[in-house]
Amino acid sequence: MNFVSIRIITGDVARLVTFYERVTGLTAAWANDDFAELGTPNATLAIASTRTVPLFAPGSARPAENHSVITEFLVDDVDAVHKNLTEYVTDFVTEPTTMPWGNRSLLLRDPDGNLINFFTPPAETA
Repeated sequence: MNFVSIRIITGDVARLVTFYERVTGLTAAWANDDFAELGTPNATLAIASTRTVPLFAPGSARPAENHSVITEFLVDDVDAVHKNLTEYVTDFVTEPTTMPWGNRSLLLRDPDGNLINFFTPPAETA
Protein backbone atom coordinates (compact mmCIF):
# COMPACT_ATOMS: atom_id res chain seq x y z
CA MET A 1 0.00 0.00 0.00
CA ASN A 2 1.16 3.52 -0.73
CA PHE A 3 -0.44 6.63 0.76
CA VAL A 4 -0.69 9.04 -2.18
CA SER A 5 -3.02 11.92 -1.36
CA ILE A 6 -5.42 13.73 0.87
CA ARG A 7 -8.40 15.57 -0.61
CA ILE A 8 -10.00 18.68 0.80
CA ILE A 9 -13.61 19.33 -0.18
CA THR A 10 -14.42 23.03 -0.43
CA GLY A 11 -17.12 25.37 -1.59
CA ASP A 12 -14.50 27.58 -3.29
CA VAL A 13 -11.77 25.62 -5.08
CA ALA A 14 -10.06 28.68 -6.61
CA ARG A 15 -9.75 30.43 -3.23
CA LEU A 16 -8.33 27.37 -1.49
CA VAL A 17 -5.94 26.50 -4.34
CA THR A 18 -4.65 30.09 -4.36
CA PHE A 19 -4.08 29.90 -0.61
CA TYR A 20 -2.20 26.59 -0.75
CA GLU A 21 -0.11 27.73 -3.72
CA ARG A 22 0.91 30.82 -1.74
CA VAL A 23 1.71 29.08 1.55
CA THR A 24 3.53 26.11 0.00
CA GLY A 25 5.17 27.68 -3.04
CA LEU A 26 3.77 24.84 -5.16
CA THR A 27 1.82 25.27 -8.40
CA ALA A 28 -1.46 23.43 -8.76
CA ALA A 29 -2.31 21.22 -11.71
CA TRP A 30 -5.95 21.85 -12.61
CA ALA A 31 -8.07 19.03 -14.05
CA ASN A 32 -11.11 21.32 -14.33
CA ASP A 33 -12.85 24.05 -12.32
CA ASP A 34 -13.83 21.48 -9.68
CA PHE A 35 -10.49 19.78 -9.06
CA ALA A 36 -6.83 20.68 -8.67
CA GLU A 37 -3.76 18.97 -7.19
CA LEU A 38 -0.59 20.25 -5.56
CA GLY A 39 2.01 17.53 -5.86
CA THR A 40 5.08 16.89 -3.75
CA PRO A 41 7.64 14.10 -4.14
CA ASN A 42 5.84 12.02 -1.50
CA ALA A 43 2.14 12.84 -1.71
CA THR A 44 -0.47 15.06 -3.31
CA LEU A 45 -2.85 17.57 -1.80
CA ALA A 46 -6.05 17.42 -3.85
CA ILE A 47 -8.65 20.17 -3.62
CA ALA A 48 -12.12 19.43 -4.92
CA SER A 49 -15.45 21.17 -5.17
CA THR A 50 -18.52 20.13 -3.25
CA ARG A 51 -19.93 19.27 -6.69
CA THR A 52 -17.61 16.22 -6.76
CA VAL A 53 -18.99 14.68 -3.56
CA PRO A 54 -22.09 13.07 -5.15
CA LEU A 55 -19.79 11.17 -7.51
CA PHE A 56 -18.51 9.23 -4.47
CA ALA A 57 -21.52 9.25 -2.15
CA PRO A 58 -24.01 12.11 -1.77
CA GLY A 59 -23.64 13.91 1.56
CA SER A 60 -20.51 11.98 2.56
CA ALA A 61 -18.26 15.07 2.86
CA ARG A 62 -19.00 18.64 3.85
CA PRO A 63 -16.64 21.60 3.44
CA ALA A 64 -15.17 23.57 6.33
CA GLU A 65 -16.16 21.01 8.99
CA ASN A 66 -12.80 19.35 9.70
CA HIS A 67 -11.89 19.30 13.38
CA SER A 68 -9.63 16.27 13.49
CA VAL A 69 -7.07 16.28 10.66
CA ILE A 70 -3.85 18.28 10.46
CA THR A 71 -2.18 18.44 7.05
CA GLU A 72 1.59 18.58 7.56
CA PHE A 73 4.41 19.90 5.42
CA LEU A 74 8.09 19.27 6.15
CA VAL A 75 10.02 22.50 5.52
CA ASP A 76 13.66 23.56 5.84
CA ASP A 77 13.03 26.52 8.16
CA VAL A 78 9.75 27.02 10.02
CA ASP A 79 10.73 30.49 11.20
CA ALA A 80 11.39 31.63 7.61
CA VAL A 81 8.01 30.19 6.53
CA HIS A 82 6.31 32.09 9.36
CA LYS A 83 8.05 35.34 8.43
CA ASN A 84 7.05 34.86 4.78
CA LEU A 85 3.39 34.28 5.70
CA THR A 86 2.77 36.87 8.42
CA GLU A 87 1.22 39.39 6.02
CA TYR A 88 -0.82 36.75 4.18
CA VAL A 89 -2.16 34.25 6.71
CA THR A 90 -4.91 35.57 8.97
CA ASP A 91 -5.29 32.60 11.33
CA PHE A 92 -2.10 31.43 13.04
CA VAL A 93 -2.98 28.93 15.76
CA THR A 94 0.55 28.88 17.19
CA GLU A 95 3.66 30.85 16.35
CA PRO A 96 6.82 28.81 15.66
CA THR A 97 7.28 26.56 18.68
CA THR A 98 9.76 23.84 19.57
CA MET A 99 7.71 20.78 20.46
CA PRO A 100 8.69 18.34 23.25
CA TRP A 101 9.81 15.80 20.61
CA GLY A 102 12.14 18.37 19.05
CA ASN A 103 10.30 19.51 15.91
CA ARG A 104 9.97 23.24 15.34
CA SER A 105 6.32 23.69 14.39
CA LEU A 106 3.99 26.37 13.02
CA LEU A 107 0.24 25.70 13.13
CA LEU A 108 -2.26 27.72 11.10
CA ARG A 109 -5.69 27.44 9.50
CA ASP A 110 -6.55 27.66 5.82
CA PRO A 111 -9.55 29.79 4.70
CA ASP A 112 -11.91 26.82 5.31
CA GLY A 113 -10.56 26.34 8.85
CA ASN A 114 -8.48 23.22 8.12
CA LEU A 115 -5.34 22.92 10.24
CA ILE A 116 -1.92 23.02 8.59
CA ASN A 117 1.35 22.26 10.36
CA PHE A 118 4.67 23.36 8.89
CA PHE A 119 7.49 21.67 10.75
CA THR A 120 11.24 21.27 10.78
CA PRO A 121 12.79 18.33 12.66
CA PRO A 122 15.81 18.99 14.89
CA ALA A 123 18.04 16.89 12.63
CA GLU A 124 17.79 15.76 9.02
CA THR A 125 17.54 12.15 10.18
CA ALA A 126 14.50 12.79 12.37
